[in-house]
Amino acid sequence: MKIKIYPIDQIKQYLMIDVISIVFLFYIVLSSGSDLGILGKLFLLLIFLVSFYSGIWYRDWRLLMAVLIGLLILALLSIYVGLSILIFGFIFADLIGRSKSKWHIGIGMVAIALMFILVLWKSTGHLFKLESTTLLPLMIIQIFFPLLIYIKEKAKSLQSELDEANKQIVQQEERQRIARDLHDTLGQTLTMIKLKSELTTRLVDKDSSKAKEELKEILATTRIALKQVRELVSDMKFVSLESEIEHSKKLMHTAGIELDIVKKGDPLLLSSVEETMIALCIREAMTNIIKHSKAKRCTIQFEIIDQIYFIQIKDDGIGLVKVEGGNGIQSMKERMQALQGTAAVNNSPSGGTHVSIKLPVRQ
Repeated sequence: MKIKIYPIDQIKQYLMIDVISIVFLFYIVLSSGSDLGILGKLFLLLIFLVSFYSGIWYRDWRLLMAVLIGLLILALLSIYVGLSILIFGFIFADLIGRSKSKWHIGIGMVAIALMFILVLWKSTGHLFKLESTTLLPLMIIQIFFPLLIYIKEKAKSLQSELDEANKQIVQQEERQRIARDLHDTLGQTLTMIKLKSELTTRLVDKDSSKAKEELKEILATTRIALKQVRELVSDMKFVSLESEIEHSKKLMHTAGIELDIVKKGDPLLLSSVEETMIALCIREAMTNIIKHSKAKRCTIQFEIIDQIYFIQIKDDGIGLVKVEGGNGIQSMKERMQALQGTAAVNNSPSGGTHVSIKLPVRQ
């Protein structure tokens, strides 16, 4: 059975200070020539140790009782040994500052003041006459020290809660990222498998050789889907914009939609993250066009205007349709927001849907 002699959460910050303080206290008391005698000294030091040990383990009424008894012991030792013992009041001032009750902290502060008053009255015969100029600041610091410790512990607790909240936010963002990646990546691949399967069903009786070719492409696409799953499990991998455009051309051709690519001006050098995000946004837009637009023609246009990289995707379909349960449009917006850009999906004045992606050009 493992016996704990000191709180683990306090070892790093308090253990060495407490051990040094107790060793000095024992040395000063036992080496003094007071009238207490060796047994009296040992008895008071034993009660001091019990009070201190109780105080480091509890934060309720037992902590308050330990502090009050400990301060009484220090007061007696100060009277019989010397006023220098009063400096060890910091030990219990620190302990009461860690209490969970503000009332207990207030009582502890009053008890510290009473300890000084009692010792001064017994030693000098006066309540407020301080023979040593260091006693007044020592008394003031010890009285307000519990309040400082309380504020420090409160700030530590709030920081811990903030760290936990941030951790939960990060976990939630990671779940949302995985959901977006699954939707954007696998959604398009599975849509392609669905389209090719429907085409194969129509060709199986009319053109068996063509149907076999489509089945081979379905098999190749399923391999791509498995590769995408492995990449998503490990992490989001780099997606080339050019490869995504080529993949979109094949997908649109399978769906019977004509795709035009328009590039104005010099090509922009993008970071891997920017290129991946834009490629995934285009993938999502292509998937939505195939699923919902009933379009025959689609255009993707790339251009740079006033240090803004514009990607515009237009189709001639039925326009923007709200799909229950879909999160593709929101995923595009979130991806662009992460890059300080924007993504918007609206109905085009000439008919169909207009997707506008804007990304600041970074040198």
